[in-house]
Amino acid sequence: MSKSEAQTRFDLIDQQLAQSGWNVKDPTQVIEEFDILTALPRGAAESAPPYDGHQFSDYVLLGKDRKPVAVIEAKKSSRDAAIGREQAKQYCYNIQKQGGELPFCFYTNGHDIYFWDLENAPPRKVMGFPTRDDLERFAYIRRNRKPLTQEVINTSIAGRDYQIRAIRSVLEGIEQKKRDFLLVMATGTGKTRTCIAMVDTLMRAGHAEKILFLVDRIALREQALAAFKEYLPNEPRWPNVGEKLIAKDRRIYVATYPTMLNIIRDEAQHLSPHFFDFIVVDESHRSIYNSYGEVLAYFKTITLGLTATPTDIIDHNTFKLFHCEDGLPTFAYTYEEAVNNVPPYLSNFQVMKIQTKFQIEGISKRTISLDDQKKLILQGKEVEEINFEGSQLEKQVINKGTNTLIVREFMEESIKDSNGVLPGKTIFFCTTKAHARRMEEIFDKLYPQHKGELAKVLVSDDPRVYGKGGLLDQFTNSDMPRVAISVDMLDTGIDVREIVNLVFAKPVYSYTKFWQMVGRGTRLLETSKPKPWCTDKDVFLILDCWDNFEYFKLNPKGKKLKPQLPLPVRLVGLRLDKIEKAIDGGHHEIAERETKKLHLQLNTLPQTSVVIKEAAAALNRLREENFWNILNHQKLEFLRAEIKPLFRTVSEADFKAMRFERDLLEYSLALLNEEKEQAETIKEGIIEQISELPLSVGFVKQEEALIRAAQTNYYWAKADEEAFDDMVVKLGPLMKFREQSSTQEQTHLDLKDELHKKEWVEFGPQHEAVSVSRYREMVAALIVELTEHNPVLQKIKTGEVVSTQEANELAELLHEEHPHITEALLRLVYKNRKAHLIQFIRHILGIEVLQSFPDTVSAAFDRFIRTHATLNGRQLEFLGLLKSFIVEREKVEKRDLINTPFTVIHPQGIRGVFSPAEIDEILQLTERLAA
Repeated sequence: MSKSEAQTRFDLIDQQLAQSGWNVKDPTQVIEEFDILTALPRGAAESAPPYDGHQFSDYVLLGKDRKPVAVIEAKKSSRDAAIGREQAKQYCYNIQKQGGELPFCFYTNGHDIYFWDLENAPPRKVMGFPTRDDLERFAYIRRNRKPLTQEVINTSIAGRDYQIRAIRSVLEGIEQKKRDFLLVMATGTGKTRTCIAMVDTLMRAGHAEKILFLVDRIALREQALAAFKEYLPNEPRWPNVGEKLIAKDRRIYVATYPTMLNIIRDEAQHLSPHFFDFIVVDESHRSIYNSYGEVLAYFKTITLGLTATPTDIIDHNTFKLFHCEDGLPTFAYTYEEAVNNVPPYLSNFQVMKIQTKFQIEGISKRTISLDDQKKLILQGKEVEEINFEGSQLEKQVINKGTNTLIVREFMEESIKDSNGVLPGKTIFFCTTKAHARRMEEIFDKLYPQHKGELAKVLVSDDPRVYGKGGLLDQFTNSDMPRVAISVDMLDTGIDVREIVNLVFAKPVYSYTKFWQMVGRGTRLLETSKPKPWCTDKDVFLILDCWDNFEYFKLNPKGKKLKPQLPLPVRLVGLRLDKIEKAIDGGHHEIAERETKKLHLQLNTLPQTSVVIKEAAAALNRLREENFWNILNHQKLEFLRAEIKPLFRTVSEADFKAMRFERDLLEYSLALLNEEKEQAETIKEGIIEQISELPLSVGFVKQEEALIRAAQTNYYWAKADEEAFDDMVVKLGPLMKFREQSSTQEQTHLDLKDELHKKEWVEFGPQHEAVSVSRYREMVAALIVELTEHNPVLQKIKTGEVVSTQEANELAELLHEEHPHITEALLRLVYKNRKAHLIQFIRHILGIEVLQSFPDTVSAAFDRFIRTHATLNGRQLEFLGLLKSFIVEREKVEKRDLINTPFTVIHPQGIRGVFSPAEIDEILQLTERLAA
């Protein structure tokens, strides 16, 4: 039923204002029918209202100084809110003409609220009205903000060239009135630091006062809070230790999606939808497509998405969410770029593939050793009955010997600490928590001398993991444990620079997740504060026990997951199908019965959910008197299209009972459709579920008669709609007590497994089966050994001049030794194209530091960028290209800068990007490098 404008105001708008802290009856806060003396004489313009020089605004909100700070134009609920748009705008400008500040502009029909920051941004739909504090903050920001293009970036927080380019790309976008941004930066390239430097710039420039940093796990929240504390120590943060309720006097808020969702759904805490000025969504490819997407829909402020997922793998929905074209984020910096930078920003990795006999050939009489077959017979087991595929390991069959072999191989092949005894920091990625615990037991049994401290299980539901002194803190900041055995928790986002080994003890099917797991090892050490158990890291090692690298070579995007409808949505969909089928078949009693149940389901929708609030107009249609009288196809289609999807917001329910109800609904619908074979299959599944109800449990025992009856064919032959409802009501709530049948149980074996294959996948400088770091070690060891008795090397060590003939003789000797050493190989390994053999030897012997040309170029450009901190995104891109050009060509001439590749950035090359004075500075820089 349509409301008049007065009713809309009283029933809807007044309540919404009250929710945001405005007392409509208090004239020091709100003035209704505010009298605006217009500056236009009557009839002066078509848009002028037919009043005697007066206009009346529906609501004017006043600041603490009693001056108008916002205008609200109301229309009745049945009209489009946009009808009030121009009217509201005119009221704002007429108030400004009377000597005040330009008020913020709102127009609404009680369901849809639009906010228009005149002269700054187009109107946008919002979830509620701002509080007085919000509006005064908006006004302060509008008065005091400075141009972002001129604001200096704090390079001590994020000073790398690509970090500055990323920040500039977002700041420039904000200046252009864009509101959504997506940064794609490889794991370990400093996404969080980049973001903090951006936040710092926005705050100093007066563009933002309240920041929300969203993460999807508690461990990542703790990590982000620590980073903000380190780099912005003077900005008040939430939460502090032990804080549960949200405090509204902080500047930086770090929260998990579930925490923030609970806060915005909790009317007692009421957090204004205008509370934040800038939101960062960490790891944006996860969590945001389920109910947690409500958080972004609620606040609708300037939003920055951060992800490490490679651009070509990012889901279409991520680009859509941040209003980017597919494949075109705001800024991207890849793992390859970071590894190939001079000097590198990320560590490269080597992969060793380990596969056991059982993984390849399975566990059967054919593959079990004779000794183990004898043991099985003595234990009373039938060897012929043991027959498992390799893919069933850690699922249907657990074999202790396979896990033991993996641990032993890890301990042999892993990168060790400086003493060469214990492995460096390592993550073991396991299939399940039970699998992780088994691995922990194997470490304790094989290496008892470490008294249970070498390897520890870290899983998210263990309270001992978090906080100071917790297991994660011990792994990050203490010598022990060296091995963190993880299930999902450490797969993403955890920042431990000292990790030098990763063990894939499980298959992975998601490309995104796989590369995030690889990313746990990519961070380089901070040489300013090396930890005693890890003082060196050139490369990290991945032990792949499940052929994951091979899988992703063949399936670059991983396994395609079918989109699954949430259970409550599926249930409503089935109910609508049944109502339609019952109406079409003339079963009006069944249709009426199901319609009543649909009403009960509608009552479970969370009214405080943003999704439900946004659907107010559609839900209001259900309250119309005639809607439910006759449910025709058109109305059912409306329910399917508009109402059914809303049930994705239902998160608190007995889902086991709901699944049982779904199965019964599918059965009764199959009967209506006369699909006898399908109905029989569904019925067998329902009977099996009922048979698994344990009569030893008191609550279950009370329904013993129905449980026994519902397992007979006689009962089902007579069962009608009333019987189905009886089962839903009485047996549905008992499904949580179900005991799965023994066919689900795993087989536990302790059979000796053998190594089937062990090979290097990534090779060294000229495809030798060693890494660069190992090659350097071998060269250094050989040079030190030969120096003891080789006269030419001894001359080099004492600083004497070496003749050309002596140098050639030494070169021949080194080429014949193992490993063979050539000038060309040393140039590749040490990334120096100019140095000669003798210089390399002096460097290896520690007589002089070999300053490479790329290192010199990189350091010079870094200094230049730091001293020119207002460079824009295009200028930084040009400098990055110039740096690469010089490293590759070793010199640059003036005419090069107006030709390709520089004309890709601007048709005029350097002249189109920099001023003449800046060009002179850049030429001086290139001349110094070429000298």
